[in-house]
Amino acid sequence: MSGSRWTPADIPDLTGTRALVTGATSGLGRAVVEALAGHGAAVVAASRNADKLAATVAEVRGSVAGADVRPLVVDLSALVSVRRAAEEATTYGPLHLLVNNAGVMATPYQRTPDGFELQMATNVLGHFALTGLLLPRLVEAGTEQVPARVVYVSSGAHRMARTAPSGDLREQHGRYRRWQVYGQTKLADLLLTFELDRRAREAGLPVLATAAHPGLAATSLTTSGQRGGSGRILDAAFALLGQPASVGALPLLMAATADLAGGTYVGPGGPGEVRGMPEVVGTSDLARDPEAARRFWEAAEAATGVRYP
Repeated sequence: MSGSRWTPADIPDLTGTRALVTGATSGLGRAVVEALAGHGAAVVAASRNADKLAATVAEVRGSVAGADVRPLVVDLSALVSVRRAAEEATTYGPLHLLVNNAGVMATPYQRTPDGFELQMATNVLGHFALTGLLLPRLVEAGTEQVPARVVYVSSGAHRMARTAPSGDLREQHGRYRRWQVYGQTKLADLLLTFELDRRAREAGLPVLATAAHPGLAATSLTTSGQRGGSGRILDAAFALLGQPASVGALPLLMAATADLAGGTYVGPGGPGEVRGMPEVVGTSDLARDPEAARRFWEAAEAATGVRYP
């Protein structure tokens, strides 16, 4: 890395590698797709909206000379869509990098066709299933010297969660509080990161897992669950105080490309991890609880029907 602090100049030549990025049509995901393609990676850009996806792929191809970008339609809130997308992506060949970025934030209460609360389905369970279904391709791409990598996108909001989800993930316990549930999904993403990394090491698989959060970034995610005046107020606040998506994406890019140990968590280095250049940051104690991670992993397997090799 450049000196002691990572910068975008430290992203290596990615020619010959393949990456898949979810939530690719806007915000952080779009920035990550463009950066990876700009450094030579073949990128699979995944999103649920086919029209926006086609436009994004065309724009990236237009802005990055020689960009190798292809679309993959997937609705992470629906397991049938995840399975269909994973089956398609499997035909593309070895996968060196998977960035689990897509998400929704503080949405009104809604159940998916699979019976899960929308935030848990989209932010966590869809990615858990996708990662498990693509794991053979990750193993195929990885080597002992250069393992394949899975990056989960979390949030400072994971510290809001006082308990880790477990048991039957279709059950609703108490009143639905959208922000608390959002924080719990971001905690769950960290639990999956650290448990995946532990299991891969234990099984001797050439795969490692890292995580990142963007700090306060001005993206459409911030108001995805808001309506009316509250959405407009939040939109203005994040636009004023937040980093541009291109800067918020830097922790994700560091987690995806830097020479880091598995289980590393990256975020902005400024006060409160709100903004600034990326660096390795800490988590809540609960996020590093191996028993909580094991219980949630088992719950996710039961919920999705996906069991890792």
